[in-house]
Amino acid sequence: MMLWSITKIVVFIALVAAAAFGAAHLLEMEGGVRIVMAGQEFNLTPLKAVIALVLLVIAIWLFLKLAAFVIALLKFINGDETAISRYFDRNRQEKGYRALTEGMMALASGEGEQAMSKANKAEKYLRKPELTNLITAQAAEMAGDHKRAEKVYKTLLKDDRTRFVGVRGLMKQKLLAGDTQTALRLAQTAFALKPRHQEVQDTLLQLQARQEDWKGARETLNAKLKYGALPRDVHKRRDAVLALSEARGVLDEGNDIEAREAAIEANRKSPDLIPAATMAARGYIEQGAKRHAIRVITKAWEAQPHPDLAAAFAELEPDETPEQRLKRFGKLLKLHPDHRETRLLEAELHLAAEDFPGARRALGDMVENDPDARALTIMAAVERGEGSSDAVVKGWLARALSAPRGPQWVCENCHHIHAEWVPACENCHSFDTLSWTSPPSSAMSTSTGIEMLPLIVGALEDRREDHDIEDPGADPDDDNILDATPVAENGTDPEREATEK
Repeated sequence: MMLWSITKIVVFIALVAAAAFGAAHLLEMEGGVRIVMAGQEFNLTPLKAVIALVLLVIAIWLFLKLAAFVIALLKFINGDETAISRYFDRNRQEKGYRALTEGMMALASGEGEQAMSKANKAEKYLRKPELTNLITAQAAEMAGDHKRAEKVYKTLLKDDRTRFVGVRGLMKQKLLAGDTQTALRLAQTAFALKPRHQEVQDTLLQLQARQEDWKGARETLNAKLKYGALPRDVHKRRDAVLALSEARGVLDEGNDIEAREAAIEANRKSPDLIPAATMAARGYIEQGAKRHAIRVITKAWEAQPHPDLAAAFAELEPDETPEQRLKRFGKLLKLHPDHRETRLLEAELHLAAEDFPGARRALGDMVENDPDARALTIMAAVERGEGSSDAVVKGWLARALSAPRGPQWVCENCHHIHAEWVPACENCHSFDTLSWTSPPSSAMSTSTGIEMLPLIVGALEDRREDHDIEDPGADPDDDNILDATPVAENGTDPEREATEK
């Protein structure tokens, strides 16, 4: 660094010395320059001649620059691109991009009004609506100005570069407004523009399921598989769900044969899908193919025991006795002997056969360690069958009223409970999110209050004792509200059904 500084000093001194030497040499020279112009004569010494030449060169350079500036100014006024226009353009772009950046930061910070203001300023300087309109639309959505957002999205439709953004934005606006019909058409348009877009695929599939367009939903599902947005095993499962839904629709239209074939196809695609298995099994039963029905139910039971499978298995032999049914169910009960559903089913079958000790053994410690309404109601029926007092039976029923309901069809996304299986959640409309599981426990409340049940039971006992004293000749069986608890042929308990209702 010091060497470079010394070099510059030496060069500067050399140049000054050379200039001084040249000036001294010019002063010592004899003669000069004689210029005659317009009748005027100018005599210049050598030094003056050199100075005049330098000044002339500078003047010519200044004149050319001035001429270039005048020409550029005239072009600028005329609208042509010049250095002046480029300068102002750069200045305007700098302001525009600064406003655009500030608008994006405001949008990320949740300041909708500020983002719209900055977007308008950026549009004023940049004149690039494909950039600023998107921020304006999103900021309008954030600020709750949906009309303005929809207007901006419609503007984006006019440009091929922003058409998809406009369609997608309008689709989301219609979904927020609850206009699913228009949203479905917009989703189809967006899917046609960008079939690989996963959000559009999911939205279209969800809307088609809500509209029960099962054929279109299966085409969308195949597209998700084609473009790699869905694993093959998940596709197989969801295609089975759609095939089952399509079968149900065909069944509602009265075409039993086509519905049966569609249900069998759905079961083939996903053997563990319980609604498909039960529908396919009943289809085989109608055909008289009981062996096929048994195979379908058994395979689904191996995946997950379920009361609907047990009900379909009971329909195979509707005229059998309770003892015969208990024996026939033996093969099914051996698949998952320790499963909760297996134990409850076995207890119900023993109740139907009036084998109350067997029903108690099947329940085991379930009523103490993991009770639900169904298990406690079965226990009440066991106590009644074994001759226990009304107070004991009513005590079990009181516990059943306040106990959890047990496994139900619950949406994994929003935890909404469904009375029966559906392909899409009735609450959040998510597709294929229902699973047979116990919902989160929640406190039950009635008009009287669960905490009042022991008092109510005691009051009923007191009234019954008073009635017996007043009318000793009356038949006690006439007033006993829990006498001889019956059990249905298919192994279900009316007490349990009444409690669930």
